[in-house]
Amino acid sequence: MISFNLESGRTSNNSNRRLSVIAILSWLSMLGFDFFLHAGLLARLYLRPSPFLLPPTKAFRLIPLGYTSFLLMAVLLTWMMDKLGIVGKRRGLIFGLKFGGMVWGAFVLGLLSMSTAEGTLLLGWFFGQALELGVAGAVVGSGLSGERLKRVFVVVLTFTLFSVIITVLYQNSVLAPVVSM
Repeated sequence: MISFNLESGRTSNNSNRRLSVIAILSWLSMLGFDFFLHAGLLARLYLRPSPFLLPPTKAFRLIPLGYTSFLLMAVLLTWMMDKLGIVGKRRGLIFGLKFGGMVWGAFVLGLLSMSTAEGTLLLGWFFGQALELGVAGAVVGSGLSGERLKRVFVVVLTFTLFSVIITVLYQNSVLAPVVSM
């Protein structure tokens, strides 16, 4: 179980178990959105020859590392929102968007300053990943507001399945390429 009891001026009414479930639910929402973002909207950018990007087959094998990084972000987001008392879907969305904009803005500027990454890809990452953390923030805010976690789970599961379905439909259109391994 994840421990959220780091010293802070504010004490939380949420148990570590509840916070852990909220973090995992926010992570699952991130995975659904991330699949849509990268396998759908940004897919063409990954097929262009680039000294910056790994070949698709190697990148595909390393997806679990990227998803683990999202778990760390979900835990951090949950911890911060709990400590700051940010509750509610709307407040969580706004906080997640701001947090995502700052984190991914800094990351993209760093890459822009020292890599061969294409500007279009970095722009897609900035907006997409900021929005992804906004989605996660909305999930965390819902969980922290006292909403039943079973209901939050159903919403996250529905969102994730919808993201996968939309991505598959998008890939089967002429809009997004399907990478064959």
